[in-house]
Amino acid sequence: MKIEHIELLHVHIPLVTPFRTSFGTMTSKDTFLLHVTTDGAEGWSEFAADPEPLYCSEFVAGAEIVLAEHLVPRVTALPEVSSAALAPAMAGVKGHLLAKAALETALLDAELRTHGMPIATLLGSVRDRVPAGVSVGISGSVPRLLDEVGTYLAEGYLRIKLKIEPGWDIEPVRAVRERFGDDLPLQVDANTAYTLADTEHLRALDEFGLLLIEQPLDEDDMYGHARLAERLRTPVCLDESITSARAAATAIALGACRVINVKPARVGGYLEARRIHDVAMAHGVPVWCGGMLETGVGRAPNLALAALPGFTLPGDTSASSRYFAEDITEPFTLVDGHMRVPTAPGIGTDPLPEVLRRFTASRRTLYRRP
Repeated sequence: MKIEHIELLHVHIPLVTPFRTSFGTMTSKDTFLLHVTTDGAEGWSEFAADPEPLYCSEFVAGAEIVLAEHLVPRVTALPEVSSAALAPAMAGVKGHLLAKAALETALLDAELRTHGMPIATLLGSVRDRVPAGVSVGISGSVPRLLDEVGTYLAEGYLRIKLKIEPGWDIEPVRAVRERFGDDLPLQVDANTAYTLADTEHLRALDEFGLLLIEQPLDEDDMYGHARLAERLRTPVCLDESITSARAAATAIALGACRVINVKPARVGGYLEARRIHDVAMAHGVPVWCGGMLETGVGRAPNLALAALPGFTLPGDTSASSRYFAEDITEPFTLVDGHMRVPTAPGIGTDPLPEVLRRFTASRRTLYRRP
C-alpha cells in the first residue's frame, strides 16, 4: 500500500443537548477527521479528543501538530505501508495515543477496503449486533435526570450510565433506583473526580447494586484503585488508566479493577484494543466498549470491536441521535436495544459528502506524494 494523500478536515457539529461530566460541559463536537488516499482505496478516521486537554492530555490543536510534524513523516517514509508496520514506525514518538489511533485507523480502513474486508472480520467479531447502553450527563436536578433516564429507557437502551462527581452521586443514583427499580442495569462514571480519601463516601454506592463504578480516581493511581477495590462491593472499572495491553495486565494483577472499559482511540487504535480484550478475556475480566461522543466515522468501528466475545456488558455505542440531530454519516439507529455491526469493507461507513461539506470548518493537506 502506497500513500498518495493525507488530508485533515476540521469539523464542528452541534450536540442535541449539552453533555456535562465532572471535567466540563460540551455543546458541540469539535474535532478533525483524517482522509487518507492510497494507491488502492481511501480511508477515514476521527480524532476522538476535544479542543481542550480536560478529559486527557491530548487535544485537537496539539494532535494536528504531532501528526503533521512527527507521525505522518514517519509513516510516509516507510517503503511499504501496512497496518502491521504502523505501530513500530510511530513508536519513537512518546505518548500521543489518540493521534496515533487516528492515523492507524484511517490507514487500516484503506487497507481493509483494498481487500474488501470489514474491520469486524479482521478483529474477530462474533455477533452481528451488540447491546447498547447510554451515558447520561450530570443534569443539575434530580427531576430532570429522571426524565432523561425515562426517555432513554423508552427508546430501548438496555443499560444506563450516570456521570457522577462530588455533590452529584448518592442522591441521583438513589433516585434512579427508586424510580426504575433494582432490575435496571445501572453503572456510574466518575471520570477521576474522587480521591482515596473518599472511600467511605463511595461505599454508600454499594447499596444500589451497580454494575460498576468507572474510573473513580486519577488515571495514574493504580495503587489507589487497588486499595479502593478492596473496600467496595461495587466492581471498580478502569477507563483512563488503561492505555495498553500491558497496563491492563498490570491493573488485573494488582487487583485494581474487575472490569475494563476499552476505548480504541485512548489505547492507540483497534489493534491494541483487541490485545487488551484478549488479555482481559484470558483473565476472566469482562470488557465493554466506551464512547467519546463519536460521529458515525468513529462509531462504526467501535461497534465491530464491541462484537468480540469478551465484550459481555453493554457499551456506550449509542445511536447517532443520542448526540447529533444530523450525523456526518448515515445515522446509526437503535433496534430492540441493539446496534447493528457494519458489514461493508473497512470501517463500514463513509461521510456523506454534502453533510461533511456543511460541517467542515477548514481543511489541511498533511501529505501529498511527490
